Amino acid sequence: MRWQLGRRSDNVEDQRGGARAGGRRPVAGARNLSLATVVIAIVVSLVMGKSPTEILSLLTEGGGSSAPAPGPGVDDTGKDFVRAILGDTEDVWGKLFQAAGKTYEQPKLILFGDAVESACGGATSATGPFYCPGDHQVYLDTSFFADMKRQLGGGGDFAEAYVIAHEVGHHVQTLLGVSAKVNAARRNGDNVEGDGGLLVRQELQADCYAGVWGHHAQKRHAWLEPGDIEEAMNTATAIGDDRLQKQARGRVNPDAFTHGTSQQRVRWFKVGFEKGEIAACDTFGVQGL
Repeated sequence: MRWQLGRRSDNVEDQRGGARAGGRRPVAGARNLSLATVVIAIVVSLVMGKSPTEILSLLTEGGGSSAPAPGPGVDDTGKDFVRAILGDTEDVWGKLFQAAGKTYEQPKLILFGDAVESACGGATSATGPFYCPGDHQVYLDTSFFADMKRQLGGGGDFAEAYVIAHEVGHHVQTLLGVSAKVNAARRNGDNVEGDGGLLVRQELQADCYAGVWGHHAQKRHAWLEPGDIEEAMNTATAIGDDRLQKQARGRVNPDAFTHGTSQQRVRWFKVGFEKGEIAACDTFGVQGL
């Protein structure tokens, strides 16, 4: 992927190498957790009704001090890549919103190491990339990409761009009011988890929105190279609920799905990439995902 063609965003804030926002100490040993451990923590949290962050804190308690995070400027290539991808999502979604008579609010992306505070609470590097609708910010520790490649077999420039675009897709959902509806259902006590549930539909729509971005980005730059699409599809396959559950505990429980199966994630990314239209991503209006 010739990502260097992308316009650099000014909305990337580098918090690596310093105290995280809020002044709280990072969780000891969090940076050394494998993705397999993270998956187990997520599964346990679903069973016990606790937050994944709480389970991770228990797993890392007493694990020794974590390695110091790289200071700003140490990983300039990685930061430049993130700025290029985020900048292109800003351009693409800005034009799509304008065409629909809406204004696109650009999100901020926070680069962090070890741990970070957001309006949605604290998180560690082991949590992985996430979007917080409370502050309209994407949070990313780029070490996740190395873990993703080493532990799950996904990786590559376009695969990493897909991960960023997926989180930006959640921002698009927030702006369009989708996230508010899902959160309202959760507050009302509705069961939003499970195969075909609202959480799965929300995540698959974010995958589709990542594909929509990829469609328009490719039209703008023709920057994809042989193997790039396959990298993104391999990554989507690697992070499907069914595959992660199988790796973590040897069996699959559809009632605990929150993101969709590998096949579903690949399918909806492809829908967005092939169609390039927001309307094509109505995962809430279809019966079969």
